Amino acid sequence: MYAQVQTIFYSGILALIVALVLGPLLIPVLHRLKFGQSIRQEGPKSHQAKAGTPTMGGIIILVALCVPMLLFFFDKPAIWLALFVTLGHGLLGFLDDFIKVVLKRNLGLTAKQKLLGQIIMAVALAYVVTSYFGLGTDIWIPFFNQSIDFGSLYFIVIFFVLVGTTNAVNLTDGLDGLAAGTTVISAGTYALISYYFGNIELAAFSLATAGACLGFLVYNIHPAKVFMGDTGSLALGGVLATVAVMTKTEFLLIIVGGVYVVETLSVMIQVVSFKTTGKRVFKMSPIHHHFELSGWSEQKVVGVFWSASLLLSIFALSILIMNQGGR
Repeated sequence: MYAQVQTIFYSGILALIVALVLGPLLIPVLHRLKFGQSIRQEGPKSHQAKAGTPTMGGIIILVALCVPMLLFFFDKPAIWLALFVTLGHGLLGFLDDFIKVVLKRNLGLTAKQKLLGQIIMAVALAYVVTSYFGLGTDIWIPFFNQSIDFGSLYFIVIFFVLVGTTNAVNLTDGLDGLAAGTTVISAGTYALISYYFGNIELAAFSLATAGACLGFLVYNIHPAKVFMGDTGSLALGGVLATVAVMTKTEFLLIIVGGVYVVETLSVMIQVVSFKTTGKRVFKMSPIHHHFELSGWSEQKVVGVFWSASLLLSIFALSILIMNQGGR
């Protein structure tokens, strides 16, 4: 048991070190390649100073995550599945970033192209976990401590979990350090959840993600020297969704990732309100921009959101323990 805990710990530390080392090496390269972020004109005026900050920094996170996984868990099928979904979303994000930043096509990948890629990964994830890992098509419901068997609808549920989580993390990536810091907390929480269920590989995978994000955060904290771009945000959403599916805690992810959920809901509310009434509920969505335009400093918004994420994660863990593991 001690050796397993050691491996989990080493995975997180190694990912952190790799990210810290990669930052000074990759950021100048992104600068030279002119992979600079363009800033929305309608956004907060303070953000205009960020124009030209290199993006696609998610590469740092992905490399830092892969190193300990391939070093310690090269022969583990669960890790290869998790990496497939994570790197698959990272590739989608990279292509989207490349088209927008390098080819100067503002829309990036089309919605159909993204959707096709996400459908492939969702089907692969659902098929492998049910056919090869024998996890079944049931999902645990927090608070009620019951599991519901979704049967053939399970594939559809997994698709929405995957698409919803990746897009939610993507929407959260709008302020320096916001998505990276929130994911440190969420992924760290899933390391504890995975360990609670005795899944050492996923615990290490989650902690390595947290370590990689923490290392990246050194260069992404305000004022950011690099942005993760869709390359990082879509991949991180893939991490959280995959671990939630493989631990059968898909609905618990709604609590752990409550900040992502609120960000997404704010966009949905804004769109529906404007289309139906012509009025905006928020000064700007996602909601982190609303607080900025209300006079909060960027650092204050990020700090409050990190704190909310931490409290939600503690709440989720308490639910898990009180329900004796759910499964």
